[in-house]
Amino acid sequence: MEKLDSRLPSDEPEQLLVKSQDSSNPNYGGDPEKRSVKSLLQYGVVNLDKPSGPTSHEVVSWVRKTFGISNAGHGGTLDPKVTGILPCALGKATRVLSALLNAGKEYIGVMYLHSPEKHNRIEKIFELFTGKIYQMPPLKSSVVRKLRVREIYYSKVIEVKNNHVLFRIGCEAGTYVRKFCFDIGEALCSGAHMLELRRTRVGNFTESDNLVTLQNLKDAFTIYQEEGNDYYMKKLIFPMEKMVSHLPKIYVRDTAVDALCHGADLASAGICYIDARIKPNMLVAYMTLKKELIGFGTALKDALQIYKAKSGIFVKTNKIFMDRGIYPRWNEKKSN
Repeated sequence: MEKLDSRLPSDEPEQLLVKSQDSSNPNYGGDPEKRSVKSLLQYGVVNLDKPSGPTSHEVVSWVRKTFGISNAGHGGTLDPKVTGILPCALGKATRVLSALLNAGKEYIGVMYLHSPEKHNRIEKIFELFTGKIYQMPPLKSSVVRKLRVREIYYSKVIEVKNNHVLFRIGCEAGTYVRKFCFDIGEALCSGAHMLELRRTRVGNFTESDNLVTLQNLKDAFTIYQEEGNDYYMKKLIFPMEKMVSHLPKIYVRDTAVDALCHGADLASAGICYIDARIKPNMLVAYMTLKKELIGFGTALKDALQIYKAKSGIFVKTNKIFMDRGIYPRWNEKKSN
């Protein structure tokens, strides 16, 4: 069998084009990695390991009550019996969750074949279901039952034992793995259904990336409250910027930040670094030079055109997360 290309789109490395160089004033903003626990509880995200049983909504509700915060949300629903990665945004960071809705996902599952099949034949069928596939959402789904195209980035048969098939799949957001298993069974002419499923990746959230259980989260918060020790909380809560780590980015100079926070579109003069992956109509993340998330925009040109341009508007602002006034207005004198 050919070597598996086990990459999601988020694995593509960031390649920055230097349009102009500038330094960031330390008097404004701050390094996201140095946020306090109080700040993280409003601008953070947890890489949560969802257990089997409760719904995604119930798990998020438990996190909200544990931390005593008014708002929390998750980055992609998992069925009650499905386990694994459920990014949980806290406080105002819930507004950034839209970045994860279209992020690639990875799963490990167990499929049950209704009659025994040879290992080689199963692998060949899996290969047929790699790339663009058609899917009809199941009867019990939250979307309109309409035939749609989804991409399977990679799929691999890990082990076959009797009628059980252990497999790994990397797929586009919105892919129904249960339906994938059913369709594999139809292609084999023997029938199949999904027995177990675990999500092992969402964008750049992985199992090796400080994956935390509900109990560990509760323990960390108890230690923080009772002992004033914030070590474990800072270990388990990521800055909200983690949710956009898979997106192409544009880094802007300090003097452009507040204008963006007031809803302005991004002009050439405010750009320092451009991700070379950017193409027209692509969603991009605005970042400060301190790597703080400002907001989202839609690219009007590709990266090379933006890089070469001397003037003009190149990104249309969609959504802003940073509060106004954190950075100075463009016409204010810089502090030394």
